[in-house]
Amino acid sequence: MTIIINQQLRDYIDPLTTHEYLALERSLLKEGCRDALVLWGETLIDGHNRYAICQKHNIPFETKQNDQFQSIEDVMLWMIDNHLARRSVSSFQRGVLALRKKEIITTRRKDKSSKEKAAEAEQAAREPDPVSVETRDEIAKVAGLSKPAVAQIEKIRKAATPELVEAVRAGTISINTAATIASLPSEQQVAAVAGGKKELQQAARQLRQVRTPRTVVEGDQPQTETSANANDISPSYREHTPSPAPVPSELERLRAENQALKAQIAELTAQLAAARPE
Repeated sequence: MTIIINQQLRDYIDPLTTHEYLALERSLLKEGCRDALVLWGETLIDGHNRYAICQKHNIPFETKQNDQFQSIEDVMLWMIDNHLARRSVSSFQRGVLALRKKEIITTRRKDKSSKEKAAEAEQAAREPDPVSVETRDEIAKVAGLSKPAVAQIEKIRKAATPELVEAVRAGTISINTAATIASLPSEQQVAAVAGGKKELQQAARQLRQVRTPRTVVEGDQPQTETSANANDISPSYREHTPSPAPVPSELERLRAENQALKAQIAELTAQLAAARPE
């Protein structure tokens, strides 16, 4: 039997992590290949990792045909839906898959003629597409995520370095943390990833604190959360970190009022002490 590996299809779905691959290998060695590999003609479209492991260890496997596709884009959409149906797919991967589905469908609709678009709109009015991915609401529904999570994944895909993407894909950091770090320049992202999970979390915390100044309480010395926690930032990240935002003018006004009140209290205290009989 001839099995063709299409590089584009093989790389379309994110590869397994080392831990996931080793777990699959152990399972196949112990239980054999229980699920048939899926072919489109001679092209493998599902089971690339199982096929590689079976070839390596001479493990028998079965195949089955799926000939419903008209194009490679049809295959990609099927691969996406197939992976979205699996419980083992992480939240980040689900978001990425849903966004890829949107990209394929959007490109297809752009390429259609005006007559085809009108017919499609008429059909949609009669029978709304239950798996449409035109809006962020629909993407979130397909992925099983919240709209903010989808927005964060979009930001990661656009701005994150490969090192940062790998960190969130492997579960080292959360989607929220990765989206925050993605706002940094590339070299700072790489520096944070190199420092490990703790440094990534510290970098994300610092960035959030820069954006959200601390509320000044009367009697306190005004400061931002960033300055209060400057010692929490590890040295290897600090050298890549932008300078804190300047203190707002409102805080300067409050500081001046606070100092004036302290001076008045000191003066009144001195007057009372002088008027008190010996």
